Amino acid sequence: MTCEIFSTQEHRHRRIANSNDETLTRPPVGAVREMASIELTDSKNYSSLLQAFTESKVGFKIVFLTALLAIGEGAVIGVVPSVMTDRYAHLDYNLSQNITCRAFSMHDKAEACSAASADAQQAVANRHLAANAFTFFASSLTGSLSDEYGRKPLLLIGLLVSSISPFVLVLLQLRSSMSPFYYYAAGVIRINWYVVAMSSLADVLPAQWRAPSFGILSAGYSVGQALSPRLALWLGYFMVSLWSLMTILLGIIIVILFIPETLDEETRHQARLRRTEQQLPWWYRPLWELTILNRTSLFRMLSSLAFFSGMVSSADYTLLVYYLQEHLSFTDTDIANLYVLMGGLGILVQSVGLKTLLETVGERRTISISFVFGAVHSLLYGLAQDKLTIFVAMALGTGVTMAFPTISALKANNVTESEQGRIQGALYSVQAIASGLGPTVMRQIYGWSQTGTSMLWGPGTMFLFASVFYAIAVFYASQLTEETDTLNPVYEETTQHLDDEAVSE
Repeated sequence: MTCEIFSTQEHRHRRIANSNDETLTRPPVGAVREMASIELTDSKNYSSLLQAFTESKVGFKIVFLTALLAIGEGAVIGVVPSVMTDRYAHLDYNLSQNITCRAFSMHDKAEACSAASADAQQAVANRHLAANAFTFFASSLTGSLSDEYGRKPLLLIGLLVSSISPFVLVLLQLRSSMSPFYYYAAGVIRINWYVVAMSSLADVLPAQWRAPSFGILSAGYSVGQALSPRLALWLGYFMVSLWSLMTILLGIIIVILFIPETLDEETRHQARLRRTEQQLPWWYRPLWELTILNRTSLFRMLSSLAFFSGMVSSADYTLLVYYLQEHLSFTDTDIANLYVLMGGLGILVQSVGLKTLLETVGERRTISISFVFGAVHSLLYGLAQDKLTIFVAMALGTGVTMAFPTISALKANNVTESEQGRIQGALYSVQAIASGLGPTVMRQIYGWSQTGTSMLWGPGTMFLFASVFYAIAVFYASQLTEETDTLNPVYEETTQHLDDEAVSE
């Protein structure tokens, strides 16, 4: 059994060594063997994911931080569309300052509110396009810099930058003459702290626990999403915006005081050495960091999957609330209940469903199953004529959240320890450009079809189009080879090893 696991590890490192990235300095064979032995020793000491997470010393702290930040971010999901629509209506369409657009029903909405909602949707689509273009270049660089200088500094910088948007949202509600432009502009520059959080987990957990641990990290995010929507109902728009800002500031304090550095100095030195050997001009480096995605056919395929799924997920996130409020008469309470459902089921799917599927059917089929859920839930969004269908679609849509942790783990398990940040950042760069294009494309389709009256050509057509992207992702996932399921033997052999130890005792 030991030899078989060792062979799996050695095969993985040999595959890395034969990659297209010729400029990367490879560790000598002896170092690779030593690394494989260390991974085997670490992994056999962990009888469960819970034990691995607990003994990592940092796992639960990062999950708590993620949940806290998700509470702050999720609390304003329903707030931003309403605040921005009102502001456009007041400034550009002369709606009285003491009237809000949410005071109207779907059937008697003022023309100023309909026009303002369209402006707000276009603005958020433009903001996401610009923000994701920035993230496309910055995300891989962020991950690579965290390889060189440590996770903690980049995590702090990411949170500081993230605090700008909620700060502007608070100012916007204090100054009635302030343009929404400042809020959208503040959201363009982002340093992806989530990439650094995933890299930190990859630093401290062995290969077979990375995919489910990334799932737990996503579950932590779902906890925040489940708890946060009700805050807007209890606190009001201004106070919940202030709460969103305070959670990020609290997160900064937590990182400073309680989150340790997970990357040792030797690994950071190797990353800096690799970068120094390249001698790249500063303007070219972000593009060079992305070349890791072209290293193997597996990486190219996984990047395609991230692209097609990212096209849809971002559109769902940015445009769904506008669509539901305008066409299905969703109230703030409905939106809150919807995201409570998403967060609650997301916790279950990420913490239990993902690990179960990985152990049962492997990574390849887990990704395919996840995208099937995505195709069905987008289809239901497009066909929905009532609120119940939307809630059913949202419930099914939580299944798609299993794909990204699995893709991230596959990439993490096929690079060296000094490249964990680089690969996670590069993967997010691909998803970023897809996320920028997604809302823009969907918004254009909505503009063409919103006056239609049939089920196939009407306001929901953009979601039907989105289901096609998920179907394409299912096709690409089906092309992954059986070699992709590299963790199955490790799961089985680790379990058998523990059983043998129990019998011998």
